[in-house]
Amino acid sequence: MPRGLGAAGQRTPDVVLAVDIGGTTVKGSVFVDGAEATAERVAPTCEGSSSSLDTVLAVLSTLDQSARSLGHEPTAIGAASPGFVDTRAGVVRGAVNLGWTELPLGSILATRFGVPAAVDHDARTAARAEMALRPDLRDFIFIPLGTGVSAAVVTAGEMVVGAHGQAGELGHMPVVPLGRACSCGELGCLEAYASASAVLTRYLTAGGSAGSAADVSRLVGEDRLADQVWSEAVQALAKAVVTLTAVLDTEEFIIGGGLAASGPILLDPLRRAVAEMLGWRSAPVISASRAGPRAGVLGAALLGRSAHLSSAHDDPGEQ
Repeated sequence: MPRGLGAAGQRTPDVVLAVDIGGTTVKGSVFVDGAEATAERVAPTCEGSSSSLDTVLAVLSTLDQSARSLGHEPTAIGAASPGFVDTRAGVVRGAVNLGWTELPLGSILATRFGVPAAVDHDARTAARAEMALRPDLRDFIFIPLGTGVSAAVVTAGEMVVGAHGQAGELGHMPVVPLGRACSCGELGCLEAYASASAVLTRYLTAGGSAGSAADVSRLVGEDRLADQVWSEAVQALAKAVVTLTAVLDTEEFIIGGGLAASGPILLDPLRRAVAEMLGWRSAPVISASRAGPRAGVLGAALLGRSAHLSSAHDDPGEQ
């Protein structure tokens, strides 16, 4: 694996500033030669008068300072973003939860920090971490359930990006005819039922009291409203899984994001619902993310490292 050489002929390490941009928080860390070198930095995505972009830049500035305090000069940035992401151009075409439209995030970060910056969809970025942990798994779909819902499709070991970079927008698959309104403007989308934000909102609207979707999951089996909201979320997700299974014959579905932390409360009824809907064939494996809540940051580190290696390959002076 090629890496640069310092002035004294010593190898220059890969120093990646990795950031996972979510609708609720922005997480980031510094990775040196693939190993995490600092504690994770977490900040609310929008706080006070600061915009989501301001938060991303502030987190990366903190990471940049941390890397330099350790004696390392950053070599690349890897960023995971929700929304419609054109990874080839480094542009976030649209991220409703962040208020971004045609944001050239890659060039903004590269200009601000003076290093190559790679940007990809948050689900595809997190799926990179799953692929690194399980290189034997060649056909799977990673579904993060967080503020929104999306997916990363991996077929024959290759990530499916799509003609316009928008493959995997599972959250906007209609699963309930004329159902609840979604943030995209349509009705009955999966995200309006199975995202963490939807679970909490629907529970509160029905008269329940909880501070998070995790609280709702802990009430399942003890609270009628929680049971109803949770069951509807599971059924909506099962319909999406069944549809993708019929089209792609996927080996395994990996569930990530905040709701995956509920474990068997989510996975057991989901497996049963999928098996019942797929009576004509065997059901796919449904598992929890191996990388867990840090999949986005870990994947962003891999993304940034690839950007550095690609830049070094293009510039003979870096070899």
